[in-house]
Amino acid sequence: MDATYLIGEFITIGTMAFAFSMDSFSLGLGMGMLRLTFRRMALLSILSGAFHVIMPTLGILLGKILSDYLGDVALIFSGFLLLFIGGMMVKSFFQAGHAGYAIPPYGLGLFLFPIMVSLDSVSAGLSLGIFGARVLITIILFGLISTLLTLAGLMLGRKFHHILGTFSLAVGGAILIAFGIKIIAPLIT
Repeated sequence: MDATYLIGEFITIGTMAFAFSMDSFSLGLGMGMLRLTFRRMALLSILSGAFHVIMPTLGILLGKILSDYLGDVALIFSGFLLLFIGGMMVKSFFQAGHAGYAIPPYGLGLFLFPIMVSLDSVSAGLSLGIFGARVLITIILFGLISTLLTLAGLMLGRKFHHILGTFSLAVGGAILIAFGIKIIAPLIT
């Protein structure tokens, strides 16, 4: 395998992991307004990273199965799936009152937050599984980037929530839309 190809795959998966972790960052901004202890913020960040490993792994496994049976149809589906999810993230940006921080980060809420922000990673894994991405690189990048962005969101939320707000969702959505177009365009032309 060519080193340039590996670097390109690393950058692509890292960028997708960043985009899918923007909701963790955005909701972390809201949660940061609750003045959580650093220990609670670290726990939320680690749980978010763990679920961003589990969810894409499930998606990758399903994506590989679909790819084996459906070929290019599955690839086109994965591109449209990224367009849809990216569009939903951008739509969330334009809707008033993003209330993700209404879940208290204690008890059951401690797990609801990371599950909620990692569910869309199943579809990322599905797309990457269809595309044939390497599982280990994918789950490491998704977990690490999600953990770091969640922690950054929680810490910045204490000071800058009124400035950044849900803008990060629009950025993540735009990145996913770009990848969806990149996947679909060569296949339908």
